[in-house]
Amino acid sequence: MSQSRRKFIKLSGLTTLGVSGLGFSLLSCSGDDEIVVDDNNSFNISGVSIPATLDVVKGSETTLTGKGFNVEDTIEFVSSTTLTSFSGIVTKVTESTFTFNIPSEFVSGSYKINILRDSNSLLLGNILINVVANTNIPDVEGKNIKGVVYCNGKGISNVTVSDGYEVTTTDAEGRYYLSSLKTTGFVFISVPGNYEVSNVGSAPQFFKRVSNSTESVEQKDFSLLEVNNENHVVLSLADWHLANRNNDLEQFTTKVLPDINETVEKYTATGTKVYALTLGDLTWEYYWESNNFGLNDYVPYMNKINAPVFNLIGNHDNDPFKTSDWDAEARYKEIIGPTYYSFNLGKVHYVVLDSIEYINSGATETSMGSRNYNERLTNDQLEWLKKDLATITDKNTPIVLAMHTPLYKLPTLDSQGNDVNKIDLANGSTLINILSDFSEVHVLSGHTHINSTVTEQPNIIDHNTAAICATWWWTGKNGYANNHVCKDGSPGGYGIWKMNGKDIKWVYKGIGYEEDYQFRTYDVNSIHITAAKYAPNSTDALLADYAGEYSSPSSNNEVLINVWKYDSQWTIEVTENNQLLPVSRVKEKDPLHIISYEAFRLNAGATPTSSFVTGKTPHLFKVTASAPDSTLEIKVTDRFGNVYTETMERPKALTVDMR
Repeated sequence: MSQSRRKFIKLSGLTTLGVSGLGFSLLSCSGDDEIVVDDNNSFNISGVSIPATLDVVKGSETTLTGKGFNVEDTIEFVSSTTLTSFSGIVTKVTESTFTFNIPSEFVSGSYKINILRDSNSLLLGNILINVVANTNIPDVEGKNIKGVVYCNGKGISNVTVSDGYEVTTTDAEGRYYLSSLKTTGFVFISVPGNYEVSNVGSAPQFFKRVSNSTESVEQKDFSLLEVNNENHVVLSLADWHLANRNNDLEQFTTKVLPDINETVEKYTATGTKVYALTLGDLTWEYYWESNNFGLNDYVPYMNKINAPVFNLIGNHDNDPFKTSDWDAEARYKEIIGPTYYSFNLGKVHYVVLDSIEYINSGATETSMGSRNYNERLTNDQLEWLKKDLATITDKNTPIVLAMHTPLYKLPTLDSQGNDVNKIDLANGSTLINILSDFSEVHVLSGHTHINSTVTEQPNIIDHNTAAICATWWWTGKNGYANNHVCKDGSPGGYGIWKMNGKDIKWVYKGIGYEEDYQFRTYDVNSIHITAAKYAPNSTDALLADYAGEYSSPSSNNEVLINVWKYDSQWTIEVTENNQLLPVSRVKEKDPLHIISYEAFRLNAGATPTSSFVTGKTPHLFKVTASAPDSTLEIKVTDRFGNVYTETMERPKALTVDMR
């Protein structure tokens, strides 16, 4: 088709679409947007209005607004994401509309719409077209929620649908029926593998809202988009704590967000689907009113992530003016969506749970309560989880279960340096039993702002993930350490989960670092934490309370290695002059965090917040060298055989900008 020289004219009502991984995010353009036509404007087209989205039925006719169209004009649809195109013929025109047929082979997607006439073509605009099914389905006695789950006009069978209590699956024609008390206010699907749903911003729309009337029958249909996410990547993003304090919004926008989007781009460039999964504490309820930053304000920042984002509620996302768990999560449900649900990506089944039972003693409508809570799963969730997992007949299906608080406590160490583990979740034993039929389960959590990996159960690995806000944005606050470090010395960061069918690999990525940055070394001879060096406005007596043994100099030639995502399948080797040195696992404080948080708070005349201070971590390892200035070769190998190395030249100073 020939394209003549162009000039610009204006058409009203145009809308463009941006593809966002799990579907399409709509970006409205103003009526002043200009599009091109041939130099002579031979089409004489005007008044065209292209909607952002259009639902169509294959083989049917569709009418749009526009003047100057002719019967027998060709309407061409060119896919924005593939090389395919479809054509329909204008069958009827009026003074202000044109009607054309939808080809029987048409598929849902994002398209450029052209009109073809003789040897000329004209771009009319861009549109997302959903091929819908015949959704006229009858009522069934006793069922008050019904609907069709479809893709490209065809019902999809065996899709799990739930109201948060009852669970059913679609029939051969994609139809479902539920008898619901409509308690949660939602009906949602467990998006099947190799399908996606549309997004609002970056949030996948796998749920629909329902009324609280059990007498009325409501129809809620779900449209799917067929994709290939057999191989995919999930970014686990714990503890955002956005609160408009500590210049957190600036830190997120200039440091964290670019790092996340660079990771998204890295994997999407290889043709891999990328998704994000938050792990709770998106906001900080204590500052919702005083800093005028709540869940509504979180959403625009989430939408800046260039991938679909599945959300999860944390304790700080509950309403501090409500005294019951149910009432406290109402605002989250109103703004974000369900507090528990499931979805599938490729061959992996994901479950999102709410592990916070919010108590909030003493709260009133005008004053915050104590914001206390229990770390437990409600019985309703556990019963729903049993029903959800019962739909997974292949017990070798990998399960990724996400919740805010960890299943296990931070391990202690026995005399041989082995983990001693204890369940943290109040009804964690019940959860473990529910998951016992599955051969591979990964539990993802946040909450602690540290990294910890527990392999206590033969089929379950508990992955506690450090925070993207590190130490509540303190160490990167203006005038502070200008770094991003968590309480255990881990860099602030996030998990990268790489799924290839049923094969799962993972890595923790520090923000501002490459994926191969997996440990940090300390020359203990060079560690002497004093007020004069690290907090000149404070005193040695105050700083020593936090620095502990590091407040005294050492000459024992010891070296510490902090391996943040260590588990029992990792190995640490250290050589000095080609001789292996004995490596022992210890539970000690990370010195970098002490000088990055506690020292700066004391220097500012403040008392470090007890829950933010450096804690003893079990992913530290100690070796003793023969001399204070020998060079050590450090080799760390993870459970997947990836090798990370450092040639450690000593002395090595302790500084806030050390690697």
